[in-house]
Amino acid sequence: MRVYPDPPGAARRTTVLVLTLALAVAALGAAPPAKRRATLVVTGGTVITMDAARRVISPGAVAINGTTIVAVDTPAAIAARYAAADVIRADGAVVLPGLINTHGHAAMVMYRGLADDLALKDWLQKYIFPAEAKTVSPEMVRVGTRLAALEMLQSGTTLHTDMYYFEEEVAKATKEAGMRGVLGQTIIGFPVADAQTPAEGLARAERFMQAFKGDPLVVATVAPHSMYTVDAATLKATRDLARTYGVPLLTHLAETRDEVAESMATHHLSPAAYFESLGFWDTPAVAAHGVHLTGADIAILKKHGVALSHNPESNMKLASGAAPVAAALKAGLIVALGTDGAASNNDLDMFEAMRQAAFLHKLTEGDPTVASAQAVLEMATLGGAAALGMADRLGALEPGKLADLIVVSMRSARQTPMYNAVSHLVYATRGDDVRTTIVNGKILMRERRVLTLNQAAVLADARRLAAKVRAAVEPAAPQSSVAR
Repeated sequence: MRVYPDPPGAARRTTVLVLTLALAVAALGAAPPAKRRATLVVTGGTVITMDAARRVISPGAVAINGTTIVAVDTPAAIAARYAAADVIRADGAVVLPGLINTHGHAAMVMYRGLADDLALKDWLQKYIFPAEAKTVSPEMVRVGTRLAALEMLQSGTTLHTDMYYFEEEVAKATKEAGMRGVLGQTIIGFPVADAQTPAEGLARAERFMQAFKGDPLVVATVAPHSMYTVDAATLKATRDLARTYGVPLLTHLAETRDEVAESMATHHLSPAAYFESLGFWDTPAVAAHGVHLTGADIAILKKHGVALSHNPESNMKLASGAAPVAAALKAGLIVALGTDGAASNNDLDMFEAMRQAAFLHKLTEGDPTVASAQAVLEMATLGGAAALGMADRLGALEPGKLADLIVVSMRSARQTPMYNAVSHLVYATRGDDVRTTIVNGKILMRERRVLTLNQAAVLADARRLAAKVRAAVEPAAPQSSVAR
């Protein structure tokens, strides 16, 4: 083999080239990595993640890109890794998942204060049902839902669950506000404003479910009112409809002693057992109230994976009783929180629902360790997501989940000093402490200014409609004060 000598200076040039390449590689390794894109960063507050480890990061930051959370870490770590198009400073505040209201009737804010201090049966039959017969319309539902959405956004609710009439109007108003909704077209066994028969109601429900199938904010479903207002055949039809569309059923369950007594007299079964006998629970469902569930009823719900929506304020105000929440949690039932409608609450503040839930069960159980602040906060966040079949994408602040979160100020006298953020959220915070509300990565309220709804117009529309409601029901209404 013939060997050719290197040309003059070749070795020196090779050495210089190698050294140059080495220095370049070293310099590249030392350079900071390019920052990733984020559409929004919320930084500087105490971040309550509600993730599997239940981390509380103080101070913490949340990075969002589009509709999704991409990172949760310290402010320094997020600043080093992400370049944000917009930044929200959360110093002196708590950042947590948006609150999930698992039972309500949004448009019924129009009946707020119309009839109070009554038992459920009298309240419904003497006031609410007659008022609805005269005043429910697409306009009433649209105006009422917009008012409810404004109240919910201002108090940190990012997803509401609804059972009412003209539910397509609820869906439109919910989307206009930028909120999420699991919205059930109510089916009931007597003529109502949007359906003269249950069959007509079912047809309306299916059209509604078809119209909003796959919507990024709205889950359209069906909501049979209760076992005492809907017959067996219709209950089975609602189950089949929900199963076909892969959405959770919504219903009322065991709300009063009268309901249980009627079920036992008619069917020789408790309401939960009666539903089971029909195969009603053979698809995912959320049962609201459950005030008078027995241990056997809880076992039935657990067996079928039914979630319980606990509505402490409405249940107390109507003297319906206290749901067996401690027993339900011990049995492993999914328990979430709801406000019910503002006609029986009379507000939509989920912070108040948390506070009252904690106090109620400590009192009824005679045990201050029951319904801890942590447990109740979970009901309002993760529990709500799990109840609605959305725990894979909502209820916690962690990468990959949808960006629904709120910023809650902790600067008031009422919240000073703050030793434990979770305790303060449940025991000291009110809805109007919420500064910023974000859904699907979009800022819906920033520093108490709602960006998706015209507050003045919403309130003006509600006041005009209230005059019509008052005129329609004046002979039946016990109060004579003018709606303000």
